[in-house]
Amino acid sequence: MGTVLLTGFEPFDQDLINPSWEAVRQLDGVQLQEGVTIIARQLPCAFATAVICLNQLLAEHQPQLVIATGLGPGRSDISIERVAINLNDARIPDNLGAQPVDTAVIPEGPAAYFSTLPVKAMVKAVRDAGIAASVSHTAGTFVCNQVFYSLQHALAGSGVRSGFIHVPFLPGQGAGPQPSMALGATVEGLRVAVLAAWNTPQDIPESGGQVC
Repeated sequence: MGTVLLTGFEPFDQDLINPSWEAVRQLDGVQLQEGVTIIARQLPCAFATAVICLNQLLAEHQPQLVIATGLGPGRSDISIERVAINLNDARIPDNLGAQPVDTAVIPEGPAAYFSTLPVKAMVKAVRDAGIAASVSHTAGTFVCNQVFYSLQHALAGSGVRSGFIHVPFLPGQGAGPQPSMALGATVEGLRVAVLAAWNTPQDIPESGGQVC
């Protein structure tokens, strides 16, 4: 039996919903293929608690594949992230009011980590399903990047592959006209991406996951 841990974030700021969680929770309990089950869980959108919650989930479920997701305002597609950097630099406060500026995610940690997912194969699979997708080379410096970096750090050398995906707003979200994607398309795009990740070797060897 195989387990895929898929996470999304709680609503942030004044938004009543977070597209990452709305999509991810629809995949909870889904049989990705025979013997492989998705477990979907929500993370807090707060620097102080997100990684604590993530580490608890890793210990509890012992997944064979982990993909965290988050909202990417201004993005119009399923954005599969390639690299996480060791920097917290919040333009706005998180849900607990914290706003770190130029601090390390993990002191003395490497400058960055690559995803250990097959990002290009995942993008191709999503596009082949008729859903917009791209490789992204910046996960930002907010809680999404903190979770992505911490995830790669926690699993470095374990053989468990992991990474991060940003999803767009849902239609009608955000201030003024914003790129968006229908919820059904986001759900299917994530499912296809996860399936490709499970069945495809990673793009970057495990030994190359860390960037000094």
